[in-house]
Amino acid sequence: AMEKSRPLWDNPVQFVFACISYAVGLGNVWRFPYLCQMYGGGGFLIPYFIMLIAEGMPLLYLELAVGQRMRQGSIGAWKIISPYLCGVGIASVVVSFFLSMYYNVINAWAFWYLFHSFQDPLPWATCPLNSNHTGYEEECEKTSSTQYFWYRQTLNISPSLEASGSMQWEQVLCLTLAWLVVYLCILRGTESTGKVVYVTASLPYCVLIIYLIRGLTLHGAVNGLVYMFTPKLEQLSNPKTWISAATQIFFSLGLGFGSLIAFASYNEPSNNCQRHAIIVSLINSATSIFASVVTFSIYGFKATFNYESCVNNVILLLMNTFDLEEGSLTADNLNEMKDYLTATHPQEYAQLVPQLKNCSLEAELDTAVQGTGLAFIVYSEAIKNMEVPQLYSVLYFFMLLMLGIGSMLGNTAAILTPLTDSRVIAARFPKEVISGVVCLINCVIGLIFTMEAGNYWFDIFNDYAATLSLLLIVLVETIAVCYIYGLRRFEKDLHTMIGRKPNWYWKIMWAFVSPLLIVSLFIFYLTDYILTGTLQYQAWDATQGQLVTKDYPGYALAVIGLLVAASTMCIPLGALVTFIRKRLKRETVSTV
Repeated sequence: AMEKSRPLWDNPVQFVFACISYAVGLGNVWRFPYLCQMYGGGGFLIPYFIMLIAEGMPLLYLELAVGQRMRQGSIGAWKIISPYLCGVGIASVVVSFFLSMYYNVINAWAFWYLFHSFQDPLPWATCPLNSNHTGYEEECEKTSSTQYFWYRQTLNISPSLEASGSMQWEQVLCLTLAWLVVYLCILRGTESTGKVVYVTASLPYCVLIIYLIRGLTLHGAVNGLVYMFTPKLEQLSNPKTWISAATQIFFSLGLGFGSLIAFASYNEPSNNCQRHAIIVSLINSATSIFASVVTFSIYGFKATFNYESCVNNVILLLMNTFDLEEGSLTADNLNEMKDYLTATHPQEYAQLVPQLKNCSLEAELDTAVQGTGLAFIVYSEAIKNMEVPQLYSVLYFFMLLMLGIGSMLGNTAAILTPLTDSRVIAARFPKEVISGVVCLINCVIGLIFTMEAGNYWFDIFNDYAATLSLLLIVLVETIAVCYIYGLRRFEKDLHTMIGRKPNWYWKIMWAFVSPLLIVSLFIFYLTDYILTGTLQYQAWDATQGQLVTKDYPGYALAVIGLLVAASTMCIPLGALVTFIRKRLKRETVSTV
């Protein structure tokens, strides 16, 4: 294997920080709490930890060990194991390229919200006035001020994917800034990331601790935490619960992207990658649970606030309609008073029923939100009702930025390391130029996400660019190590590196359990896509002030097909090209 000119990491701690900065991302903050909410609260932790032991830790260890042993990025590492596997590394780079293209848009949105966080009042705290200054904007009145700020003032979203619209110059500037920050962090190739990771890995925890203290003191926080930790064990019989747990472990650790192989390739050969695999996976899972406690305390506050506002509006309406005495109607006796008014004033009460909302704390807590909706709508709605909202807004969106940039460093490392490993490219261009070209290409293509229909394209990339491809990549990786390179040979390599052979647990997981899990996940996703029929997306309807479901147009389905094929086809094509080249070489030699 070609030796690296020098190890990148100053010490093993820096390497662990780099892995944590990459693995602990937005998924821990916005996807894990959503899955807890959807699949049984505290009960979801059971399949989650089973999947961590059966799939997460073993596959993380495998990738770190391969990178450290081969001392190459993803393309070079798999090429050393077998020339026919060059396509695996290329597939990883393609997936990382797709991810970088759209992932940095989240950082652009975080910048946008961060800049607006210094205003008093916060721009999403109330609805803006209409052009005549006679009332509020009609679209905002039909939804909420936070949703209006997100869909109209941030995205200026179009009614459908077909109405692509123009680029939003504010978002273009924010995206350019996001890419400039990433470029400055990776200026000297992956070497300059070593210093940045300390900040991007540790700062989010500082903000989460501040939010935890604030969250636990909020009125109604207990309601959210009780909701989170109450296990709904009946969900354990739902196969989707186990699939979601396996998928969350898989993606939150960043397996298959090539970033972990790239990071590990800069380790000292004697580095204890087994210990680091355990530390990183445990910290990653602990962060998910910690972030969920913070999220659900804030979620409880928001739900309680909405529920109490609803009750107060009902009380006010009843008191004004029936001219009741001040203090005679309270939240405690509301239901009895409703029954009393129904009996004494049946006609008036019947006319009032359409205006009376059915207030329910449980219904408020059941409202499931994930992804950008949780990060930018739910949190901003909770923040606007806090004391000193500007402070908490700045802290929160700064944390989102740190998480996003940390993940971007890993994504770009997965692209840059194979490029800088290539003698042809590295000999002709300095690292600054290679890094700059990668960032510029990504930024230019990423402009599609700043258009009015950009958020719909974002969802396409988010849903389809990686899922099936990563499962196939990691499946081929485990089969390659166990059955092509050979488990015994791999054992000897590990003995040489860390001074001891892996025990039976690691070997059983690598050889049987993890591949079987990945195959079952792969089959589930394929059948899910097939059974879904026509793929659909959520479009914003400004006239109703809510999301509506629409079918993807033909060209969008073609793009989805290309996204999946572009990466997955690299693996068989790489093997085919290698076979043809070897055959031609043999024929040339025989003719000579």
